[in-house]
Amino acid sequence: MNKSNRVMALAGVAVLMSLETSNLRAQDQPRQGRGNPEEMRQRMIDGMRERLEVKSDDEWKIISERINKVMEARRQVGFGGGPGGFGFGRVGRPGADANNPPAGANDQGGRRGQRGFGEPSPEADALQKAIESKASAEELKAKLAKLREARKEKEVSLEKAQEELRKVLSVRQEASAVLAGLLK
Repeated sequence: MNKSNRVMALAGVAVLMSLETSNLRAQDQPRQGRGNPEEMRQRMIDGMRERLEVKSDDEWKIISERINKVMEARRQVGFGGGPGGFGFGRVGRPGADANNPPAGANDQGGRRGQRGFGEPSPEADALQKAIESKASAEELKAKLAKLREARKEKEVSLEKAQEELRKVLSVRQEASAVLAGLLK
């Protein structure tokens, strides 16, 4: 099994484990609003207040604003930041091209994984189109460089947001935020 297959297998196991954990938690919660992303985000934020043991509303206002900035920056970075997220899009699948989408493809031209785990960037879309059109190596290198630069900028924004959050947390709160995945 090569390295990329191992990474994909581990990613799949992680996704399945997180789904099972969220299913168990969801069984204890009422059904209303579970599918609404805004309500889900608000529940996460409220859970962080409890986890960080923030009692003061004034303190929470500052912390929650910074948590929101971290979450938005993390969403922008995503897990791959482009078509297919972890590579679950069309790239590399037999018969998956613009004129011959795979069976079960939706109206997005076979890009079922288009949104992946983060928002697709214009750079990722441009690279995907270049791959599909079998662009020259030079064009692919240029588009790849643009995508990497855009990702670096997003990662810098995430690091900045995390540092701003870290500044307003106690050591105990910082430790909880690291365990919650908000901070590195």
